[in-house]
Amino acid sequence: MISIKNLNIDFLNFRLNNIRLEVGKNEFFMLMGPTGAGKTVLLEAIAGLIPVNAGDILIQGENVTRLPSEKRGVGIVYQDQSLFPHLNVLENITYGLKFHSLSKEDGNRRLHKLADILNLGDLLSRLPVNLSGGEKQRVALARALIVRPHILLLDEPLSALDPGFREEVRNALKNLHRNSETTFLMVTHDFGEALALADRGAVIQQGAIDQVGTIHDIFHRPASVAVAEFVGMKNLFEARFQNSAASIRGHQVLLNRPADSHHRHVAIRPEDVNISRDAFSSNRGNTSPGIVSAVVSHGFTYEIDVKAGDLIFKALVTRKSLVESGLREGVDVFISFEPASVHTF
Repeated sequence: MISIKNLNIDFLNFRLNNIRLEVGKNEFFMLMGPTGAGKTVLLEAIAGLIPVNAGDILIQGENVTRLPSEKRGVGIVYQDQSLFPHLNVLENITYGLKFHSLSKEDGNRRLHKLADILNLGDLLSRLPVNLSGGEKQRVALARALIVRPHILLLDEPLSALDPGFREEVRNALKNLHRNSETTFLMVTHDFGEALALADRGAVIQQGAIDQVGTIHDIFHRPASVAVAEFVGMKNLFEARFQNSAASIRGHQVLLNRPADSHHRHVAIRPEDVNISRDAFSSNRGNTSPGIVSAVVSHGFTYEIDVKAGDLIFKALVTRKSLVESGLREGVDVFISFEPASVHTF
């Protein structure tokens, strides 16, 4: 559906370097990366809003690199919704139909389907000023989709919403994708959104693609230090490998299988690190004594730093586990993680 080949862009002192990307038909694809990585620049290049210096953008096999945005079959939704303030919800949604040769019956059919999927039926007569943030974003989605674009581009549509509205729009996105033949390409800096919505994605850093793959693989098997840090692999260490073990500043860490010869790092997700006040059994895998050096609240979970020799391991526990185990700074503990939880790259 979308094929990007050797794309290079110089725009306002920012560069996209040799971008290559393939997105399949009807896929929900997530473009991830930190602020300033180049996500929106790439999105707007696909939409035809930013000129390309070199390379090609193909949509459904057609080279659209030099086509104007209105001829690409692409819709785009920004985080600020950009609704027309003087038009009601119905007029906002149907605004784009006047530029497409559709019958009134077909337009009404699309309107009613989208209003039903997005739960907008009771809002059609309201002005944007009388809508919540989640309602505005759902209207923006309906407006973009009513003209049936081949591709819907979403530029961080959840980031400006309160948590309750964010879940509302996330569910709307799931329903929309399930009930349409449109390819969704969404930009986010929040990996949690990718886990909730997409099957595949790419991580972009400093204008270049670092990794492309399934969300599961990116989450559990990052290909670089930058990707590992982005997806929350907080236990990240340089290592030397021999057979099925890694040496990390004097610590021997058992692996599930021998590391590749070019690998130089190990990474363990914090949720895979277990903490106990009592020693683990010797057959549990990687175990080590340590002392709690920090306890940091993340709302529903707590991040526990455990100093084990020269290393600090990070684990995530629930509040219930924190209280029941009596975990606090200065307490002696034991940590454990399975060899299968150790990722090498």
